[in-house]
Amino acid sequence: MDLYRIEGGGLEAVQSDQFKLEREIQTLVESNMESLFNIKLIASEFSVGDFRLDSLCFDEESNSFVIVEYKRGSSYSVIDQGYSYLSVMLNNKAEFILEYNEKFNTPLKRSEVDWSSSRVVFVSPSFNTYQRNSVNFNDVPFELWEIKRFDGGLVMLEEIRSSSNQSVANITGPDKGGVISDVSKEVKVVSESDHIKGVSKSVSVLWSELRKRYEDQPDVSIYANKSYVGMKRGDKLFGAIRFFKNHMVIDFSRGDIKIDGAKSRGFFELEDPKGVSEEKSWTYKSGVIGNSYMIKLSEKTDLDYVVYLINQKYESLG
Repeated sequence: MDLYRIEGGGLEAVQSDQFKLEREIQTLVESNMESLFNIKLIASEFSVGDFRLDSLCFDEESNSFVIVEYKRGSSYSVIDQGYSYLSVMLNNKAEFILEYNEKFNTPLKRSEVDWSSSRVVFVSPSFNTYQRNSVNFNDVPFELWEIKRFDGGLVMLEEIRSSSNQSVANITGPDKGGVISDVSKEVKVVSESDHIKGVSKSVSVLWSELRKRYEDQPDVSIYANKSYVGMKRGDKLFGAIRFFKNHMVIDFSRGDIKIDGAKSRGFFELEDPKGVSEEKSWTYKSGVIGNSYMIKLSEKTDLDYVVYLINQKYESLG
């Protein structure tokens, strides 16, 4: 993707400032882990078994561990490395929990961790065709993010998303065993269809109508995790949808309130003249308070008004 700067009414190409070392990428991402991926850094260069993981992180929203790996070249297998890292995690759970507890001085129990939501994030200036195709399934617990740096201190981060409806199980086969099969028994990737399969026809139609409002916008992506179906503008979530038989609930974050009472940057305030939204708050294990607005949507709800509310959050991320 080319990047331009407006100069005197014309466009001037912004020159690429390539990363020379993997460590440059790692330092940049680790210093901005929460801003980029909304996860907390636990340890850098975490050693376990025969492996050394670049960044060990924790996702407070899903209560799961996240491994972040940085690559400058393309001579490695995403599939092999990703499943090997997840396997070593699942076979050494106590060591991961101990590292978390020592970092945050907070007692995290094994039963509090959602191991099924574990994932590996790969960050690289580029991924080749083989690497992209190797994870082009709807249920691999990996994310590929391309990071590029430009003159003037500009950085671009873009996720490479799967376009396939195929399961990795169709390739490995149920009888082949091995690390992929073993990991897949515990780590599960949820699809959008998993969320909506039990809803009423009216909710299914309503979701279809809401989805159409955003799916064709070039900066919007729609994805699913274990807890919800999410809508992102770029890499920022602006709507989390949870489905019930006769209605769905839309949450969007206001921001966090830190232990000292300070609000996070860009703390969001909604204008809701009809008062259909409800404020929610919760406390993470770190003591930080999360805040969101919740809207219940059913066939009796004014969809246009709900979209008006959602758009306020969407536009605040621009």
